[in-house]
Amino acid sequence: MVADAGFLGEPFEARRLEDLRRGEALVEQRTRLPVDRRLAFGALACALVTCVIGLYYTGDSGPRAFDTSIKNVLDAHLADHRELLRFLVLSTQPYVLLPVIVLIVTVCAIGGRRQDAVLAALGPAVAVSANTWVLKPLFDRQNEGLLAYPSGHTVSLVSTLAVLTLLARPGATTGIVIAIGALLLTAAGIGMIGLGFHYFTDIVGGTFFAVAVVFALRLAISRLSTHPSREPSTG
Repeated sequence: MVADAGFLGEPFEARRLEDLRRGEALVEQRTRLPVDRRLAFGALACALVTCVIGLYYTGDSGPRAFDTSIKNVLDAHLADHRELLRFLVLSTQPYVLLPVIVLIVTVCAIGGRRQDAVLAALGPAVAVSANTWVLKPLFDRQNEGLLAYPSGHTVSLVSTLAVLTLLARPGATTGIVIAIGALLLTAAGIGMIGLGFHYFTDIVGGTFFAVAVVFALRLAISRLSTHPSREPSTG
């Protein structure tokens, strides 16, 4: 009888453990829903802003009054400081950002954070590729004969910063990352406008597009992780 009880108890224990895992997954999914909704809303809102600005300036071959006024203000103070302007845009350069991305991916992989590693690898890559091959030709806004909207420099920087923000611990750490990111973006924006690389609205569009892509990818990765492959039943 003891042997029979043990034999009958094995499938019961297996089913109980499976039910517990399903319950934990359900609780995690319900907890994640508000975050997913914020990500979805943020991605849609940012994409909408990018499209609205892009449609307004579609086909332009030069700046309009708003962008010109901002450029004039910066030129009045920084026109004779080209080296400083070049320094300000360093944070947007591939030779600065690529090592940062590789470091993030490596740290996440070593720590067993596979989803975060995937986001860090795909976020900037997808954002920059989509901007270069889709959005810029689509909106066809030019600056001295080069496609300018959205700003590729900005997309590179902001997509990396957006990844760091999502991966940072909630609370003070996230606030610090956002503050440093805002400082870097402001400095890079001043440099890009001062050097004539981009108009102010190019930078705004690039910022919103980069955030939209990273948020959308985070949402997609999160959704995929809630549907793991089914294990064979032991019953």
